[in-house]
Amino acid sequence: MSEADACPFSNRDDRKSAALAEAEARPDAGFAPIVNFDFARDVMRSPAMVQGMEADYFKDKEPSKVPVIFLDGELHKKRRAQLARYFTPKAIKDRHRKVMDQTTDEVMAQLRRTGRGQLDVMSLRLACDVAAEIVGLTNTDPDAMSNRLRKKFTASGKRKRPGLAGKLGALEDVVRTLWFFKRDVVPAIRHRQKHDRDDVISFLVREGYSDQEILVECMTYATAGMITTREFIVMCAWHLLEKEDLRRQFLEGGEDVQFAILDEVLRIDPVAAYVYRKAEADMTATDGRVVKAGEQFLVDIRNINLDEEATGACPFAIDPERSKRQKMPSNWMSFADGPHRCPGAQVAMHETRVFLDALLRVPGIRLARKPTMGWIEEINGYELHGAIVECDPSR
Repeated sequence: MSEADACPFSNRDDRKSAALAEAEARPDAGFAPIVNFDFARDVMRSPAMVQGMEADYFKDKEPSKVPVIFLDGELHKKRRAQLARYFTPKAIKDRHRKVMDQTTDEVMAQLRRTGRGQLDVMSLRLACDVAAEIVGLTNTDPDAMSNRLRKKFTASGKRKRPGLAGKLGALEDVVRTLWFFKRDVVPAIRHRQKHDRDDVISFLVREGYSDQEILVECMTYATAGMITTREFIVMCAWHLLEKEDLRRQFLEGGEDVQFAILDEVLRIDPVAAYVYRKAEADMTATDGRVVKAGEQFLVDIRNINLDEEATGACPFAIDPERSKRQKMPSNWMSFADGPHRCPGAQVAMHETRVFLDALLRVPGIRLARKPTMGWIEEINGYELHGAIVECDPSR
């Protein structure tokens, strides 16, 4: 490595979740791990590749009623196109931004009144409000719904525990899923059966989905749009509240700078660790490597995002200039890539930016207690709980 290529950050390691992931991540057997960025991108973008996990569960189901995340090929492309309008920059600007601003204002006002707030609770309220507006879960109290979902996903994490604890966790997960279905999903469905609206549930009702099929779609959106976004917001807040220089860059920079900082946090501390793919046909990667039909791959997002051939020097350090310098499109591999790239990626980035910009401008804002880190086995990703922020209370 030349002097010009040497790390300017003295090989600083800004990662917060790496040790936990190393200890707790449990990839499924039978999938060859990928840690090279370019090869991972080839695999994710290839039409020869299909979803590698859980898709077999739906192979005997009516294709038109399978959740979009488990579809592939032309049907997946068609369904994504039908739902794409809910995630476009125009939709964010014209519809979702209003919800982001309103909920953020309410959350920050509460923080100012009390002088104290819990980050995971505050951020989940925002993530739930935004996702609920997109999906159509708007016929129940948002605070109550976010609390129900928080308890449901806590229960989901208990399912894989050994012995009686796992059985009790599975039972609790079922009960809490049914409670969410009865209290939040069914009222939304019934309302939209009488009053068509421009949201995902209205679309599913028009397409003739059953209540149970709509529940599966809602759970998919709840996982991606609410739970993982909450973790991302808390992780970014943790970095920014502890790093004064980074915080100053975030507050003094424009939106492009803020998004670049969020990208870097997500690059080194991605919420989910793995994505799985299976080759249905032969393919040839850009480096000439030949992949045969039937090969299965584990796309190791956490390590792919640290590949120095893509990132350049100092892969463990947050460097807002990195993406521009490396001529890399935003988000790296953190929202996956190709046909199954997370459709709500830009929604998550925008709501995180809005929330953090408001939080860091609250007078006297400070991190009073760091979050406790845990591991969500269902998504092989971290969870952050109990972080407390304090501020100068309003008079």
